Amino acid sequence: MIFNTFRKYPSIKIFSIGCTVLTLAACSPLGGGSLAKRSAKLSTGIQKAYAVHPDTANRVAPIIVQSAEQHNVDPLLVAAVIRQESNYRAYAVSPSGAVGFTQIIPRYWQQTCPGDLFHEHTNINCGTFILNHYKNQSGKWPKALAYYNVGPTGYNSNRKKKKQGKRYAKQVKQHQKNLKDAL
Repeated sequence: MIFNTFRKYPSIKIFSIGCTVLTLAACSPLGGGSLAKRSAKLSTGIQKAYAVHPDTANRVAPIIVQSAEQHNVDPLLVAAVIRQESNYRAYAVSPSGAVGFTQIIPRYWQQTCPGDLFHEHTNINCGTFILNHYKNQSGKWPKALAYYNVGPTGYNSNRKKKKQGKRYAKQVKQHQKNLKDAL
């Protein structure tokens, strides 16, 4: 019974303490249920909070949910980063050469994230990987978000960049809050 539950809900963690088995389900802002159900809820929230076209929201929501689960990142945070970075424009290109939904800079990340960084799945998965990488490196989400914007070197060596990174993190957290309120 427990192992069937584990296969059905991979986010459930099972701990054995003596003869007692405890299960802890990871709390998700999207609730439990199937990928389709969580993706539909996220899609609706993205449409309401960010005025994203339903076709785009429906297409990227499952990618966000899957990438967030794979890399242990809140899917609302991933959606908020996309809102901040590209406003849900798949083919956005920044003056610094960052591309796609999550604005990946190919010259820094192409080795880590091989493939076409304009491809939605590749781009969102790579951006989510980078967020998790920076969280592990910095220990805190606000600092991880700042690193995402200005890089660890810029953040740690330049007062102006550090301030910019902190402002960016605050904006992303506001987008995340707006999305949560729209769910």
